[in-house]
Amino acid sequence: MSHFAKTKWLLGIDEVGRGPLAGPITLGGVLVKRSNFLKVIPNKLKDSKKLTSDERVSHLRNFHKLRKDGKLSFAVSSVSNLKIDSHGLTWSVNFAIANLLKKLNCDPRNISVLLDGKLYAPKDFIYQQTFIRGDERFPIIAMASIVAKVHRDRYMTRLSALYPEYGFESHKGYGTRAHYAAIKKFGLSPIHRKTFLGP
Repeated sequence: MSHFAKTKWLLGIDEVGRGPLAGPITLGGVLVKRSNFLKVIPNKLKDSKKLTSDERVSHLRNFHKLRKDGKLSFAVSSVSNLKIDSHGLTWSVNFAIANLLKKLNCDPRNISVLLDGKLYAPKDFIYQQTFIRGDERFPIIAMASIVAKVHRDRYMTRLSALYPEYGFESHKGYGTRAHYAAIKKFGLSPIHRKTFLGP
């Protein structure tokens, strides 16, 4: 990672919602000036999957304060179930990453991009690296994970008011027994990923 030292900015990117049967896939990005990084890392930060909902919301509230103070930027980018069905997950993830980078006004020449799992930025971002379990290893990726998770969970909870029979507020679209039982009873809703559920 020595080549990352050349850049002024650090960007962490992570995604949530790759596997659910319903709802969007959502990517979060957190952008920090390298000189500010140690000042904005939350204490004992964990990736979003290891935090409670309240802990994630508390972290996000702090991120909003830091953004207001000009110490970091963050954004989310989501792709709907309709586009996932039409174009597939790979296209959807790449589209979301490109949109995220545009929202954050990122300059490829002066930014180091750290991505989780199987994520990749466009090739013009020459200072990028993808890490397996990156959300566990790098705080800036964990921060991006929190941003994405809170945003998507809130969205799925709002959708549960439109489709209360499916319990989206509980499982957030993932394939739990209760979710499969609801699909069997009520059929598919407009926000289900039909390509994930077979013919």
